[in-house]
Amino acid sequence: MQAKWICPAVTLLDSNGHIDLEANAMLWENLISNGVDGILILGSIGEFFAIKTEEKKTFIRAAVSYIHKRIPLYVGTGGMLVQECIDLSNYALDQGADALVIISPFYFSLPTSSIENFYGQVASQVNGPIILYNFPDRTGYNLSPQLIRTLCGQYPNIIGIKDTTADMAHTRQIIQEVKKEFPSFLVYSGFDEFFLHNIQSGGDGCIAGISNFAPELTSLFADSVRKNDMPTMQLCQNQIDALMSIYTIGEQFIPIIKEAVHQTNISSASTVCMPPLLPATAKQKEQVHLLLKNTKLVA
Repeated sequence: MQAKWICPAVTLLDSNGHIDLEANAMLWENLISNGVDGILILGSIGEFFAIKTEEKKTFIRAAVSYIHKRIPLYVGTGGMLVQECIDLSNYALDQGADALVIISPFYFSLPTSSIENFYGQVASQVNGPIILYNFPDRTGYNLSPQLIRTLCGQYPNIIGIKDTTADMAHTRQIIQEVKKEFPSFLVYSGFDEFFLHNIQSGGDGCIAGISNFAPELTSLFADSVRKNDMPTMQLCQNQIDALMSIYTIGEQFIPIIKEAVHQTNISSASTVCMPPLLPATAKQKEQVHLLLKNTKLVA
C-alpha cells in the first residue's frame, strides 16, 4: 500500500519578494525530520504562477542540493507556454528532480483535444516522469478519466495525477477506470480531508497543504494507514477535519498557510506573498492562532 502524504511546500520569500533560500531550507528540513513522504516545490501553493523562470531554476537547484535524495522531490513546471514548460521540466530533471507535476493550461476552458495535444507535446519531449495536475477551480475544466487513460496508453512517462477537486467521486472514477488498466498509475487527492477516502478507494494518498504546518500529524496519519491502525486513523482524521477551516479564513489560502507555518514552525520566516496576494490581516492571524490552539498545534 502506497499511502503517501506529499507536502506541496509554500515558497518562503524575503521582505523584498524574492525567494529566501535559507528559510525554505528550514521548512524542508522540518518536513523531512517530521516524516513527510515527499516534497513538491513550485506547485499552486508554491506560487509558481508569479515566479520568474530564472529564479525558479535557482530554487530548483537549491532544493535538489539541500534535500539530496533523502525523500522524493517533485517540481511543478506547468505554464501557459508549452516550450517553456518542456524546457523547465527537462531542466528540473537534469538537476535531479524525481518527477514533475504539470497543471494543464488555464484561463480558457479547453476541449479535450487541446488538453490531449498539450500533454502529448510535453510528454513526448520531456525526459522523465510526469504527474498530471487537475485543478478545475483554476483551469475551468476537469481532466476526465477517459482522457487520463488515453494519455497513459500513449505516454509511459505519465505516471500519476494530483486530482485537486472537491468531488471525491471524480477521483474515485480515475482510480477505477485508469488503475484497472494501469495498476501502477498513482492517484493522489489534492484535499487533505480525502486522504483516507482516497486510500480506501484504491488510490495512493494525497499532495495537500496542511502538511506545511502540521507534518507530524500528516506523517502519523500516513503511517497509521500503512499499519492499519484504525484508532489512530480516526484521531488523525478528526484533527484534519478540524484543520480544514484553515482554507476558509481568507479568500486566498496561500497567505493563511504561510501564516500557519510562521506560527508553528518557522517564526523567523516572512509571510510575504507574490503580488497580487497580500499577507494575512491582523484578524486573520488571530483566527489562525485560535485554530492552531484549538487543535493543539500551538500553546
